[in-house]
Amino acid sequence: MDDMVVQFPAPDKSQLSDRRDVRFIREVWRQITFGVGAWGTLRPLVAALLAAIPFLFLGHHFNRQHRRGFDWFLLQIPLALTLILWVGLWLFSIYDAWSAATKVGTDAEI
Repeated sequence: MDDMVVQFPAPDKSQLSDRRDVRFIREVWRQITFGVGAWGTLRPLVAALLAAIPFLFLGHHFNRQHRRGFDWFLLQIPLALTLILWVGLWLFSIYDAWSAATKVGTDAEI
């Protein structure tokens, strides 16, 4: 019985280098975006920018927290009589929309 020998061609060094480069770039991208991708990284910024539009609380609607956005919309009516309290509510809504969007990216409970 004869032995059969199978020989594979030696891997090309440039192919290995290309794979390492792709893995390196993928790992750098994952570290930059904290593992949640580009949209997961930009989501809190978009939520905060939408929440910065006065009177509408769009940041909460963007985070699919429609009930909270509607409740805060109704809460601003009596607070509009005192401008200082309304500004405080508006600034806190920007922070709240941003923090809720960051929790969406990390799978935390909203």
